Amino acid sequence: MAEAPKILVVDDESKIVEVVSSYLENNGYQVYAAFSGNQALEIFQKIHPDLVILDLMLPDMMGEEICQKLRRISRVPIIMLTAKVDEEDLLNGLHLGADDYLTKPFSPRELVARVEVLLRRTMDEVVPLAKFLSFHQGDLVIDAFKHEVRKTDKIVNLTLSEYKILMSLVKFPQKAFTREELVTIALGDDYQGFDRTIDTHIKNLRQKIETDPKIPQYILTIHGVGYRFGGD
Repeated sequence: MAEAPKILVVDDESKIVEVVSSYLENNGYQVYAAFSGNQALEIFQKIHPDLVILDLMLPDMMGEEICQKLRRISRVPIIMLTAKVDEEDLLNGLHLGADDYLTKPFSPRELVARVEVLLRRTMDEVVPLAKFLSFHQGDLVIDAFKHEVRKTDKIVNLTLSEYKILMSLVKFPQKAFTREELVTIALGDDYQGFDRTIDTHIKNLRQKIETDPKIPQYILTIHGVGYRFGGD
C-alpha cells in the first residue's frame, strides 16, 4: 500500500493549523505542523514533504524568505496563504517560487482541492521522446528520468510549474504555445490564477536557464501567440 502524501502546514495561527490539518487528515493526508519559519525549515529537512502550505506572515521570518530557501533545495509544490490581496503581491509570491495561493479567509475545502490538483500535477509526467536531451553543445542538459536540468553543468533548481512548462515546450519544439495552452498542459485544467502567471513563470525560467535572459535562446517569445522552445 502506498504511503499517504505528507503535507507540511506552516502558520503561526494555531486555529488555522488545526482546521487545515483536520480537513487534510480526513482526506487521507499525513499532516505536519510548523508555527515558525525556522521550525518549518527544520521539519522540512526531516520529513521531505510532498507539498507545503505556507503562510506569508510568520513571527520570525517572512514566508517569502522561507519560499526562497526551499526553492534552493527542492521543487516541492508550495501553496501560499496570504492576507495580501494585491495582484502584484501575489505575482511576487509566484515569482519567488510558489505554485499557487489562497487569500485569507479561505475555504478549507477549496484548499484541499488545490492540494489535490498540485499533487496530481506532480504525478502527471511531461516526458519528451528522449530521456536525455542536450542543447547548444551541452550548455543546457535535461535528464527527464532523473527530473534533472543542468545549465553549464550546474544543476538548475526549477519549481514544479517551471519544470512542467519547460518539458511541455521541449516535447513539442516547433510548436508555438499560447498562454492558455501552457496553463492547460503544464499547470492543469483545474488551475486558477491570473493570466500573467505564465509570463511570471517564463521570466523565472529564463533567469535560470538562459545565458542572457534579455536575449533568450531557449524560451522564445512568439509575438501575438505565446512561446516556443528554441534549443537545438
